[in-house]
Amino acid sequence: MNCELISRMRLFRDVSAEEIGPMLGCLQVHERSFRKGERIVSMGDAVQAAGLVLSGEVFVEHTDVWGVRSILATVGAGNLFAEAYACVPERRSMVDVVAARDCAVLFLNVDRILRLCPSACPCHTRLVRNLLADMAEKNLNLTNKIAHTAPKSIRARVLAYLSSQAQMSGAHDFTIPFSRQELADYLNVDRSALSNELGKMQREGLMEFKKNRFSLNRTTFAIAAPPACVRARA
Repeated sequence: MNCELISRMRLFRDVSAEEIGPMLGCLQVHERSFRKGERIVSMGDAVQAAGLVLSGEVFVEHTDVWGVRSILATVGAGNLFAEAYACVPERRSMVDVVAARDCAVLFLNVDRILRLCPSACPCHTRLVRNLLADMAEKNLNLTNKIAHTAPKSIRARVLAYLSSQAQMSGAHDFTIPFSRQELADYLNVDRSALSNELGKMQREGLMEFKKNRFSLNRTTFAIAAPPACVRARA
């Protein structure tokens, strides 16, 4: 197991590579590889361990009783998934976690993280702090997801999402982490309707795109911004 690589991941921020080896033994970790499309966690599972993505990427998905899939989050290398369920093992998973592409995952016993060792070593304390910071960021990402899917029209959802991606990248040209079907699933819209709306927006000069690469016209930002009275009430 590559302790140097793991020490650079967010969960182990400020933990040295020399401290990683003994810590991993304490956390009862095990590593597994998954092929693209393979299910890692299924809805209804009792989750015993959090997953740390070492390479590749996974989707956190929800599928309703009619078979409609919605992508709740993407989790890339260096990030955790299922940690909230692992913290409350009596709660069954309400989501599926699926390999978005071939990936390697390190599973960690969260109970071992939460139970400080008798010596309360500094590296363990840092690990708990990093876990809490990760869970807080997940809550913020969920808030973003709600903001992207709250508008009623497809265009408004697209603009809300692309505006946030442009702000995150600091540029009008950026690449999103979704294919067209995945973007439709994330925004909870029909793929054909999404493609039609994107085509209209491109013809109107609001943007240009090729696959998952987008270039936004400055006008797009003005359209996406809420009216001043709405911002004032917020």
